[in-house]
Amino acid sequence: MEKITIAIDGYSSTGKSTIAKQLAKALNYIYVDTGAMYRGVTLYAMRNGFISETSNDLEGLIAALDNIDLRFVYNETLGFAELFLNDENVEREIRTMEVSRLVSQVATVEEVREKLVAIQQRMGLEKGIVMDGRDIGTVVFPDAELKIFMTASPEKRATRRYKELLDKGEEVKYSEVLKNVEHRDYIDSHREISPLKKADDAIEFDNSDMGLEDQFSRVLDFANRVINKQKKDVH
Repeated sequence: MEKITIAIDGYSSTGKSTIAKQLAKALNYIYVDTGAMYRGVTLYAMRNGFISETSNDLEGLIAALDNIDLRFVYNETLGFAELFLNDENVEREIRTMEVSRLVSQVATVEEVREKLVAIQQRMGLEKGIVMDGRDIGTVVFPDAELKIFMTASPEKRATRRYKELLDKGEEVKYSEVLKNVEHRDYIDSHREISPLKKADDAIEFDNSDMGLEDQFSRVLDFANRVINKQKKDVH
């Protein structure tokens, strides 16, 4: 079977990871959540005093980058890989609102992006990978055979994120979540290094009014079309 590289980019809380996980499972591909990697670096920065709500020492973080080891370890029970930061499973810790508030700042640091992009590109050498993030189709895999750019209204995305956080037992206000979503949109789209933008050859996919099942079947259809075309081209 011809394997391809699938790049899924888009705004925060558009459900990129959920769709990417489902897609990877259906195709028997490797799934990589690059957002988790940036969250992992952010968690390290928070724990080591390099960044907080009121201050940051990004030079200190840059100097400490060699001390950060990020790995994905597949969890058979859950059916997907979890992020390990220096041999510690941090999957739950990286999903908190505190990390969400600071991750965009860390993601603007050129040296952080260079380190993580290099890791991501090595992961994709064999193809058969579904990777989601902000710059996969534009920077990490500009030659990916399938690129999808996911979008939805800020209100819809904030509602999804709000419910997700409540389900995890976090005490948050909807207004705070909406503000965070809009703030991250602005930072992600306006940063100098690898800003969030739709690749010219990406399929724009607005899922504001779509259920998960419908989204998945459409994205799987996109993938199968590209895979079948590859097969024909090879033979």
